[in-house]
Order: sequence, then structure tokens, then C-alpha cells
Amino acid sequence: MMRATALGLSLRNAPASSEADAISQPAALDHVPSGVSSNASALLQILAPSYGTDVASCDWDALFDAVKERLRSVIDAPTDTAGRRADDPQLAKRVIGECLLALDQLHHSMANELGRLQPLELEVFDAKTELAQARAELVGTQAGERRARHLALHDSLTSLPNRGYFVERLDHALALAAPQRRPLSVMYLDLDDFKPINDAHGHAAGDELLRIVAARLSHVVRGEDMVSRLGGDEFAFLLTGLDDRAQLAQLARKVFDAVSAPCKVGKLRLVVRPSIGIAMCPGDGETSDALLQNADAAMYYAKRRNLNHAFCGES
Repeated sequence: MMRATALGLSLRNAPASSEADAISQPAALDHVPSGVSSNASALLQILAPSYGTDVASCDWDALFDAVKERLRSVIDAPTDTAGRRADDPQLAKRVIGECLLALDQLHHSMANELGRLQPLELEVFDAKTELAQARAELVGTQAGERRARHLALHDSLTSLPNRGYFVERLDHALALAAPQRRPLSVMYLDLDDFKPINDAHGHAAGDELLRIVAARLSHVVRGEDMVSRLGGDEFAFLLTGLDDRAQLAQLARKVFDAVSAPCKVGKLRLVVRPSIGIAMCPGDGETSDALLQNADAAMYYAKRRNLNHAFCGES
């Protein structure tokens, strides 16, 4: 900006004689029209090396400011006592000519720059589109992975965690060091006489009954507990923070009442009774296999004795 402004000021302040003398001087650029002064040639030589060659974009403002300075020098020319302009009409014509040449050069440069930028804008647009597609594919892949993991860890009929997920969570809870481990228990539940209901009313009715039972079990447990369908008509609870048998017995009775309530399956009114077994860590085992086996054994004891629940070791 400084070089063009300074140049514009020097052109504006140049005496008429220097302008006139410059006409006879060889042009700095041989393509410059004869009607334009060599000072205009110097202007173009600084900001645009040759006519038709682009002016650097960083010089656009400077060139435009120089043109304004030259035009202002014509407008602000002094007048005599009669109010007539004292400037040389030929000099004004040459100044306007050099400004038109500079503006034409600027227009040419801007048009070329626009033509150069349009393909770049298309490339940027295409790149953004590809990036958005890649992000969508990534989100879709991540969503697909989450769905696949959910299907791998949950029962397809009831949407409860399956046996594998239950054992994984149980192993994780048992892996905590003893000072950090909360009291932990496993409750094992089996539906009495489920097979006769399934045989009498069909698998569709049996599946709907299992879904109803699963929903009731999910509402009974606390937020920190986990209920799982192990398979068939067998379910299990992972309970933490309860180290008192009275608390566990109270929860077992609550589960029993929830499952034993009549279930409406289509036009059928079905009643199914659960048997519940409870194993506590560490007394009844310190591994997932031991706790599940002992809770299962306690459940069968409750079934044989027609009890709603039993603790491991009561047999």
C-alpha cells in the first residue's frame, strides 16, 4: 500500500514539464500506448510487469489507491483568478489514460483470479462432501458396532443381558480387591411348571410370558443391580451392597410376588410361580462358577421344598 500511495502522490505532484518531457522518453513497457506517460509505465512496471499479466492480489488495494490519487490530482488541479483550470488538458488526458490502463489491468487480474478460485472452491466443496460422507460412515460403523455388541451381550427375546454378559459383569465385580469390593450376592430364579404352559398354549404364548416376566424383574431390581436371562426359563440377579440375609430375603419375596402375579397373554390369564436360590460372596464362593452353581443348588432346594426362596447351605 505504501509503495503505490507514494507513487500516486509523486505522480500527482509532478510538474507539467516533467510530464511533457516524459512523452519523448522511451516507454518502460513497449506495449504501453503512446498517449500514456512513462510515469504510468513506471506505475505498471511496479505493480504489473506486463499488460495482460496478472497483478498480484496483494497489490490490488495499492494499485487502486494509486489510481484514486492520480484522478484526485486532476480534480484538484489549481485554477486561475478567473476560475479557469490552469492544468494542461493533454496532461489530464494522459493521467486519465494511465488510470484506465491500470483499472483494466486490475479487472483482468481479478477475472483471472476468480477463474482460478472457482475450481478450488469446487475442490473444497467436494472435499467437504467426502468428509461428511466419511463422518456419516464412521458414525454408521460405530452405531453398527454398538448394535452388534448389544446383540452379542443381550437376549434376543427379552433384551435382558445374556449369560455371557452376566458372567462378564460378575467376574469384573469379583476381580476388585477385597477392600474395594462391595458385598455381592447371586440370586438364581427358575419358573415352575413353565414347560406345561408352553406345551399347552404354544411357544408364542410361552415367549410372551417370558417377556412379561423379564419386564417385571427389570422393574423390581435396583438401579445398581443386574438381571439376566441365562436361558430357557432361568434368570439370575447380580446384587451388590446387600450383606444381610434379611435384606436379601426381603428382596427375594418382592421378586416372588412380582413374578407370581397373574399374566395376561392374549385372551389367556396365566400364573407362573418362581423358585429362587441365593448364594453370597465370599462364604458361598469367590468365583462366578461357584456362585452360580451354589445359587442354582439353593434354587432347586427351594423348588423341592415348595419354598419361594432358599439360601445356599440350607439344604
